Amino acid sequence: MTSSSEKGAIVIKEIVKDEQFLSQPAEPATEQDADVAQDLVDTLGSLDDCACLAANQIGSTKAVIAYEGEKGIQVMYNPKVIASMAPYRATEGCLSLDRATEVRRFQLISVKFDALVNGKFVSRTWKLRGWVAEAVQHACDHCAGKLV
Repeated sequence: MTSSSEKGAIVIKEIVKDEQFLSQPAEPATEQDADVAQDLVDTLGSLDDCACLAANQIGSTKAVIAYEGEKGIQVMYNPKVIASMAPYRATEGCLSLDRATEVRRFQLISVKFDALVNGKFVSRTWKLRGWVAEAVQHACDHCAGKLV
């Protein structure tokens, strides 16, 4: 497989199913983890019926997620849900698990994260709702080492 460090190379990673690996909390991401983010974008873009991926699902230990939003695939480094409202029960599938799981999610969330802008992290806080909020919560759970 081609390295993502080669300019313009598309890298599709295998989805990790090792529950022991997936149960480890992620390490903080740094500005040098742009290749992990690009691998997430490439892999997510290659999958049908997938709304989000966390870096541990493609074999990285870094806290990076990618999700399909209204403006295409978005990346968040070191995401943390800092506020939530309107709880509900959801049944979610996961590419890393061979089973659906019932979970508590929130219709509205605020998520704080780092965005990579011109090679430097910029702290951002976004308010998300609906299925995008659910996808981001799922991916943040992965970063925390939670198997849905």
